[in-house]
Amino acid sequence: MSYLVLARKYRPKTFTEMVGQEHVVQALTNALTSQRLHHAYLFTGTRGVGKTTVSRILAKSLNCLGADGQGGITASPCGVCEACTAIDAGRFVDYTELDAASNRGVDEVQQLLEQAVYKPVQGRFKVFMIDEVHMLTNTAFNAMLKTLEEPPEYLKFVLATTDPQKVPVTVLSRCLQFNLRPMAPETVRAHLETILSAENIEREPAALRLLAKNAHGSMRDGLSLTDQAIAFGDGALREAQVRQMLGAVDDRYILDLIGCLARGEGAAVIATVRHLQDAGLNAASTLEQMTDVLHRMMVSQIGGKNTATDASEDEDTTIASLATQMPADEIQLLYSICLHGKADLGLASDGYAALTMILLRLLAFKPKKSADGSAAEPSKKPEMREERPPPQVVARPQPVRPALVPFEAQPAMVSVPVRIQTEPLEGSKTEIPTPPKTPTPAMPVLEITPLGNVWFETTAALIANESIGALVRELALQSQLISKEADAWVLQVDNALLANPAHAEKLQTALQTLVPHAQLQVKAGSVVDTPSKRLAKAANELQAAAEALIMNDGTVQQLMREFDAKIVPNSIKPIKLIPINTTEKE
Repeated sequence: MSYLVLARKYRPKTFTEMVGQEHVVQALTNALTSQRLHHAYLFTGTRGVGKTTVSRILAKSLNCLGADGQGGITASPCGVCEACTAIDAGRFVDYTELDAASNRGVDEVQQLLEQAVYKPVQGRFKVFMIDEVHMLTNTAFNAMLKTLEEPPEYLKFVLATTDPQKVPVTVLSRCLQFNLRPMAPETVRAHLETILSAENIEREPAALRLLAKNAHGSMRDGLSLTDQAIAFGDGALREAQVRQMLGAVDDRYILDLIGCLARGEGAAVIATVRHLQDAGLNAASTLEQMTDVLHRMMVSQIGGKNTATDASEDEDTTIASLATQMPADEIQLLYSICLHGKADLGLASDGYAALTMILLRLLAFKPKKSADGSAAEPSKKPEMREERPPPQVVARPQPVRPALVPFEAQPAMVSVPVRIQTEPLEGSKTEIPTPPKTPTPAMPVLEITPLGNVWFETTAALIANESIGALVRELALQSQLISKEADAWVLQVDNALLANPAHAEKLQTALQTLVPHAQLQVKAGSVVDTPSKRLAKAANELQAAAEALIMNDGTVQQLMREFDAKIVPNSIKPIKLIPINTTEKE
C-alpha cells in the first residue's frame, strides 16, 4: 500500500476535529443546528488553513443520512453513511469541486451551472465547491451571478480563495464570508504532537517548536515539513537535524550577535557572521530570527510575558539579561534595521557582506563614546539651564557672505502664506476666537561666545568659497571653536561620527586657504555655540515673527470674528526668509 502523507491522512473529518478555526466552526455549527442555511458561502484565508476541509465537512453535514439511514441535516456527520464515505473518498456525485486555477473560463463555469437544473441524485443537496475562485475571468464571474443570487433550493455554493480582494463585490455581496485565520505556532505544535504520538514517531520538543514556527500559520505546511523532517531524520525528529534541514540559525549565534551589538563590539559581530557563512546558514533567516529575539527583549524590558513557542528557559534568561544591556531606543532601532535590511540582501552580490553591513549599521548610530570607551557624559538638561538667568546675547556679527545661510534672502517685508479653514456660522461672534498654537520646536541651547563669532565668520567664508562640502561642511557647522592660540585652532563637536580624523584633515586643508599655517584639532564633547545652532535659533525667531504677523492682520481677525474661521495648525510658513546674520532685521 502506498504511503499517505500526514496532511491527507489526518485531514479533519468533522468540525470537532478541526483546530485553530473555532470562530468558523461555531458559526457553521449553530447555523446547521438551527437550520438557518445560506445558499452561498465564501471561505478566505492563506494556504493550508482548512478552506477545502471546511467545505467537505459542510457538504457531509448537509447530506448525512446517519448511521441508521434516517438522519437529517446535522452539525456532526456520522462518517459511516453512504454520503459521508463517498464525500471523503471524492466520489459523491452531488458534490462537485472545481479548480478555478485550471478551469477559469466561462465555458467551464457554464458546464458546471448546467448541472444546477437537475435535482440531487444521491444526496439531499447539490454542493458546488469552486476553489481559488479569484482566478475566474470576469466573464465567468458574470455568467454565474444570477444562479449564485437565486439558486434552486437544493443547490449550495461554496467558494474558497486565498485572495478575496480579487473577487468582484457583486459576488461577495451574494455570499456569507468566513475568514480562516493563520494558526498560532503553539496550535500547530500541539497538533503535531498529537499526530506524532499516534504515529509513534520519536521527537524532541525543540524540533517540534522549530517546525511549528516555520509553518507560518499553515497546518498543511507544518505537516509537510514534518513529513520531510521524518525522512531527513530516518524516522525521528531531532532538533539538530531539523535545524539543518530548515537552514535555521542556532539561537546561540543570534544571542551572541545581539550581545556584541549591545556592547559595541564590531569585530566580534564580523567574526560571528563569518561563522554563519562557513556553516552555510541563511542570511535572511538570521535577520528574521533577530527580529523575533528583539521583540522578546522589548517585551521583557517593559515587564511583559513572552509567549514564544520556540523559547527554552535558558533562552528566556539570556534574553532578559540582554534586555538590561541595551536601551529601549537601541532595541527599536536594531529591530527596524533588521526588518528593513531583508530587502537589502537581495540587492547585494554577497548576502553575508550585506548582512555584516546591516548589523554594523546599529553601531554607526550608537551614542558617542569618550576616549576611554565609556559613555560620554550627557549634556545638561534644558531644565537645569532654565534655573539660572539666560546668558546675555551679544550683537550678531556682520555677515561675510550670505552663502552660509541655507535660506533665500529677501530685503523686503516677509510674506507668509496662510490657509484659512471656515466652519458653519451658528451665530455672530463678538470676540476673536483664540487660534490653536502651532507647536514650536525646541529651541537649541545657544550661548553666544566671542570665539563663536570668529568660527561663524570663518565657516561662512569656507562655504562661500566652496572649499568644503558634504560631511566636512557638517563638521564645520556643528563644531564650536573652544580655543585659538596663534595658528592652533581647537574645535569640539558632539557628534562622534563627525569627529573623524579624515574629516578634520580636510577641514584643516580648507582652513589653510584662509589662515595659511593653521593647525586644526577636532575632539568630541558638548557644544553650546555652533553655526548650526545660530541658524536654527534665527529660523525659530523668524517663524515666530511670521505667526505674529498673521495673527495681527486685520483681515485674518475679521474672518475669525465673522465666520468663526480657524487657522490650520502648522500652515503658517515664511515664503522668503531674510539673512539671519544681519545686524538689522528688515
